[in-house]
Amino acid sequence: MLRISVGSFLVQAGAVVAILSTPCMAQTRSSTDLHGVQVFPPDDPWNQDIASSPVDANSAAIVNFIGPNKPLHPDFGTVYDGAPSGIPFIVVGKDQPKIPVRFDEYGQESDTGPYPIPLDAPIEGGPRSNGDRHVIVLDRDAMMLYELYHAFPESGGWRAGSGAVFDLTRNSAQRPAGWTSADAAGLPIFAGLVRYDEVAAGKITHALRFTVRKSRRAYVPPALHWASSSDAQNLPPMGMRVRLRADFDVSGFPRQDQVILTALKQYGMIVADNGSDWFISGAPDPRWNDGELGLLRRVHGRDFEVVRMTGIVTAR
Repeated sequence: MLRISVGSFLVQAGAVVAILSTPCMAQTRSSTDLHGVQVFPPDDPWNQDIASSPVDANSAAIVNFIGPNKPLHPDFGTVYDGAPSGIPFIVVGKDQPKIPVRFDEYGQESDTGPYPIPLDAPIEGGPRSNGDRHVIVLDRDAMMLYELYHAFPESGGWRAGSGAVFDLTRNSAQRPAGWTSADAAGLPIFAGLVRYDEVAAGKITHALRFTVRKSRRAYVPPALHWASSSDAQNLPPMGMRVRLRADFDVSGFPRQDQVILTALKQYGMIVADNGSDWFISGAPDPRWNDGELGLLRRVHGRDFEVVRMTGIVTAR
């Protein structure tokens, strides 16, 4: 994850009980039960219905830059390369002890600890990953969200590149403008994940998270941070939201895909990091049907449009 600072900018009550011994099953059903927790208030940008919002005047140019013929890619599923596929999370209760977190790369833009993160919490890509190594913990009793980037357990605590804490009872834009988070755009990661329980219930009621190969040195709310050195107008800024075109026919897709695609029409997806183009983020779960998720690749960049952007923050 490339980041450039613009200044100074879930388990049962008690301990985690559902982490299994094998790396590919580090996340299970009981560890991801939100117990009815509302992830940010209904009026938060992540929960905003944008189905009828105007299209941005520069939509076609931006989509063409990202890649109109590139497929939507589900960057989540069951297991990939021996580890859970996607960005894992766990839910803890009030009895989970808080432990120290030591920050290095972006310590000046991180929320200080301690964090209620078990030393055996699942890490994105598995314990031997050399990738972003995100760690996400939701405290269902305190209604707080804790996220780490490039996290490593160490004696009595964690070491991480950056970390962010979010109060789920308040709107998500609660950290200083210009600060990164555990994500390049300064956003909460958890809010934008495709979660199996939502899909199984038949409805996703929030925007989703996605990545682009190259972004603009700018951000638009709800993002708070950019991750680029380029001012090219056709590059997507962090926080930019796209939605699946209303006339895109989802009827030929499997049910789980239809739920995801319907959410993309109603809530869209938000640029949150630099990565691969049109990669949509979700949480790993052994119950995903990877073959059906793969059919999402029948959707292409040309099937999306950019929602009108207001309040863009640039370096100029």
